[in-house]
Amino acid sequence: MKKEISKESRQELTEAIRQRYPGASKQEKARILDEFVALTRYHRKHAIRTLTSNGEHSPAESPRGRRIYDEAVREALIVLWEASDRICGKRLKAILPLFIEAMERNGHLDLDAEVRSRLLQMSASTIDRLLAPVREQAKGRRRKKNAPKKASKQIPVRTFSDWEESLPGELEIDFVVHCGDTMSGACIHSLVGTDVCSGWTEAVPLLARECAQPVPARAQSLAAEGLDVICDSFPVPVIGLNPDNDGAFINDTLIDYCERRNLNLTRSRPHQKNDQAWVEQKNGAIIRRFVGYDRFSGVVAAQLFGKLYQALRLYVNYFQPSFKLLEKTREGAKVTRRYSKPMTPADRLLEHPMVSEEDKEALRFHRCQRQ
Repeated sequence: MKKEISKESRQELTEAIRQRYPGASKQEKARILDEFVALTRYHRKHAIRTLTSNGEHSPAESPRGRRIYDEAVREALIVLWEASDRICGKRLKAILPLFIEAMERNGHLDLDAEVRSRLLQMSASTIDRLLAPVREQAKGRRRKKNAPKKASKQIPVRTFSDWEESLPGELEIDFVVHCGDTMSGACIHSLVGTDVCSGWTEAVPLLARECAQPVPARAQSLAAEGLDVICDSFPVPVIGLNPDNDGAFINDTLIDYCERRNLNLTRSRPHQKNDQAWVEQKNGAIIRRFVGYDRFSGVVAAQLFGKLYQALRLYVNYFQPSFKLLEKTREGAKVTRRYSKPMTPADRLLEHPMVSEEDKEALRFHRCQRQ
């Protein structure tokens, strides 16, 4: 290993070689450079720069630039930044001329001519650079506010496959809108509840209230009132509700409503109609079949809807048998479905072991009254 030469010897060697390096041929320059790099252990590019320079100035000796923006300019900039609600450098640069003039005119600022000139010629990037330390201090550790939990996060999801062991009184609920071709203006909304276990269906019309503070038909308060009517009309105690992700259902009002009535609240997945298959089927087979798709609004129409639904609940639940899917199997491309024998929703409730004898007696009594 070659011994490293001293700083003084390196300077003497550099001066001696620098005198003969410029006038040498290309081959000689390469040989001189090889020897110089071997002796000084310089990088080859640094060695070339050293031998080709005149040696009068070194980077350490170069004078520092004059400071343009002193403390007075920085302090004035901080005052303007705070007064502008701590906006970014680009926005502050755009408003500085008007801002300085307004603050001086109203006596909030008194700038020296030199300081004002420096502020106005300052670029946006320089503004951000000068404000970086104070901006970092101003951030600090902000106290995290406990944001209210989104209602949907508090309600568990129930998919179509979770209904295999459904119990009487577990309802899917949904809105049917009678708006015709346009959603503008007030129209009647039908709130529909279907018991997944038996297929028993109840419906109630909701109409926007015209008062000092109009209440739309999809308002949370009206939805809760409609659910009261549906739950009170059911022949068995309602034990659970499963709506879609409509804002009229997924809110604190419905959560409080279910807690007050001791109901289990679940919801379907967003944009998954199959999770609401039972009530969606009744929306078409009952509501749309007997009401249609026209637009209905007004108190008179709502009263007629109420009378129609009172008749329909008896007709559909006591006298309209339906199939219920028991099993579905797939073999390749072939799907085999096995259904139960056709039964009315009332018959299914009468045969279910979880329905109390008292409720069954009430069902038998009402069915005899309607026959």
